[in-house]
Amino acid sequence: GNQEAGEMGLAAVPGRQATFRQDLAAAVQYARAVGCPRIHLMAGRVPLGADRATVADEMETTFIENLRYAADLLAQEDMIGLVEPINNRITDPRYFLNTPHQAAAILEKVGRPNLKLQLDLFHCQIMDGNLSRNLETYFPLIGHIQIAQVPGRHEPDSPGELNFLYIFELLESLGYSGYVGCEYAPKGDTLQGLGWLRSYWERQGLQHGGTSKAAE
Repeated sequence: GNQEAGEMGLAAVPGRQATFRQDLAAAVQYARAVGCPRIHLMAGRVPLGADRATVADEMETTFIENLRYAADLLAQEDMIGLVEPINNRITDPRYFLNTPHQAAAILEKVGRPNLKLQLDLFHCQIMDGNLSRNLETYFPLIGHIQIAQVPGRHEPDSPGELNFLYIFELLESLGYSGYVGCEYAPKGDTLQGLGWLRSYWERQGLQHGGTSKAAE
């Protein structure tokens, strides 16, 4: 969509299906060029002036239609489509997709195996909390994890509500083998802000880069 015009994706926005398909085709070209097998299919915002409850059914129908189209196209490229709930309490009051429960219900209706949940723990904590149970419940649907401390949205070791040592151990125990995206705003310099990761590796007995010292 057109971010300058206030758009945050188009997949659930009625009447914008043609533009969504054009943008998706461009995204596939970029993903193919950089070797990225996953594309975030952004739902978009409730139209200005519209009541969320009034337009919810139409937006969900549009979302499901577009997700099926996207899944079929991405399957030809051996790619995965991701949907991400974004909290509407702090980050984006008008974003259509807000909770993992809503996302899971929509993915079930779409019924395509190459569509997955992009679970950002920052948004999930703000909307629902209960992260351990949510990770366990929705683990089969998860295609990508993103992290940030709550409420400041900074590094995982910055002051906040979340215990990321516990969360990382839980992800390992569940068998998560994908990437963890650092979807946060560094409090200072980006590289200095990655000090938490070096400390985590050392605590786990790993070399910088995640390789085992014993294996070395």
